[in-house]
Amino acid sequence: MTHRPPAGSATPARYLIVNADDFGQCRGINRGVIRAFERGLVTSASLMVRWPAAAEAADYARAHPRLSLGLHLDLGEWIYQDDSWRPRYEVVETDDREAVGAELDRQLTAFRRLTGRNPTHLDSHQHAHRSEPVGSLVLAIAAELGIPVRERSDRVRYCGAFYGQSGKGDPYPEGITGDAFRTILDGLPAGYTELGCHPGLEVEAGTGYRVERAHEVAVLCHPSTRAALDEAGIFLRSFHDLAG
Repeated sequence: MTHRPPAGSATPARYLIVNADDFGQCRGINRGVIRAFERGLVTSASLMVRWPAAAEAADYARAHPRLSLGLHLDLGEWIYQDDSWRPRYEVVETDDREAVGAELDRQLTAFRRLTGRNPTHLDSHQHAHRSEPVGSLVLAIAAELGIPVRERSDRVRYCGAFYGQSGKGDPYPEGITGDAFRTILDGLPAGYTELGCHPGLEVEAGTGYRVERAHEVAVLCHPSTRAALDEAGIFLRSFHDLAG
């Protein structure tokens, strides 16, 4: 449910889009995203079209159009091991512009086939679009579609602080507590902010971020978290509200 700021309010409004990444990667992640959407604060999700549970996730999104749905471009996944980043898997070489462009087109086509519509936003698994040539290719597609790209849009800033691991993959449970969420709310600026999250329930083995997902669901669905949002005067929104 979204809320409208009071008419004539002198304080610049703060709007929060709570976006769940990895939708479609597996059934456990789908369950967590759906729970956090139906009972919690999630208003948006990003779909991984290459994975076995993508069709199930897309079917849910088609039946629940209030959930804005973006494309989570998947070029690979990397883990920090022996003092360096090593690939868990790679879809294409991320420095090969032609291969990345072709893969982006494939995944966008798959998104349209699965959902029957264009994505409301673009982002990427493990933020692959922070680097070139991925970033410029993603921005070009987004410009054609008129949609924002995570961290590259002046319409919405991105916050990735709600996360249960360090930058090198070490456990960081204090990052996904209710107190951590409230601290994030306290620091939100005026305008739109996208808060990334990674909910999941009974997630299958093989993902690098597993146990933490259930903790995220618990916080996102807890009544005190909703109360903190209301007390801070922050209004829930989705990427639908940024259309056009």
